[in-house]
Amino acid sequence: MSAIIEVENLNKTYASGFKALNNINLEIRKGEIIALLGPNGAGKTTLISIICGIVNPTSGRVLIDGYDIVKDYRAARRLIGLVPQELATDSFETPTATLSLSRGLFGKASNPAFVEAVLKSLSLYDKKDSTIMSLSGGMKRRVMIGKALAHEPKILFLDEPTAGVDVELRKDMWNVVRKLRDEGVTIILTTHYIEEAEEMADRVAVINKGEIMLVEDKDVLMRKLGEKRLYLQLLQPLAAVPAGLASYNLTLQNDGRTLVYTYDTRQQNSDITHLLDAVEAAGIRFNDLDTRQSSLEEIFVNLVRKDL
Repeated sequence: MSAIIEVENLNKTYASGFKALNNINLEIRKGEIIALLGPNGAGKTTLISIICGIVNPTSGRVLIDGYDIVKDYRAARRLIGLVPQELATDSFETPTATLSLSRGLFGKASNPAFVEAVLKSLSLYDKKDSTIMSLSGGMKRRVMIGKALAHEPKILFLDEPTAGVDVELRKDMWNVVRKLRDEGVTIILTTHYIEEAEEMADRVAVINKGEIMLVEDKDVLMRKLGEKRLYLQLLQPLAAVPAGLASYNLTLQNDGRTLVYTYDTRQQNSDITHLLDAVEAAGIRFNDLDTRQSSLEEIFVNLVRKDL
């Protein structure tokens, strides 16, 4: 799949001397959802701001579908829709007027049918003539997405799109984002909700201290870096893990009633067989077992902790 965004050797140092980005290289594929994850101050906002033409880089370059963001600013910017975290709309305007104005600002001809289609796709059509100030927080967030889509961009940046949105509306927003991806829009998502990235992203990029730590397909990342845990529910609680099982690095939970074995997903399943044989030989009896895969949140936390 070809790249629609190419970031090459990108650096940003502010006047204060703070280096926000250090030699960033990143390719974003056409039609994918990529989640950009990182702690506060990692460089996410600076990176997005440079790509969107809001902040100037110190060095390096960014190409948007072949257009240089500095030399071909207007052509590059027309391809991008940005949904910032902060709600920035005229409270006394209507969704229809807001989208129509945004479309005109990018030099697009008036197209009421397209604006209507966007409002319908975002479940805003019933509120098309209401003032934005009268809408709920979730609907205002959708208006922001509609505003970013009004000029028919190929790329959509979503900066914390579900911040302050309740769980039910968050799921609705996920459906909207998936639909946009299915329609060919490339989506770059920043979020503090790790489950949001796990639910929606095709790939994950982790940034910390101004550097890209890794970029990987989400499923591959979870297979490579994830851990699995085997939980044995014991018939009788243990005060401590028997010495004969020390080599397995077992832990006890639930007041000694649960024996936990953590193992690398790349290991062979025969290790579990050996463990169960050893547990039986130690005279430990259990009535249930189950396995669980590490979540993306656990993987992310472990990656950032290693970089401290």
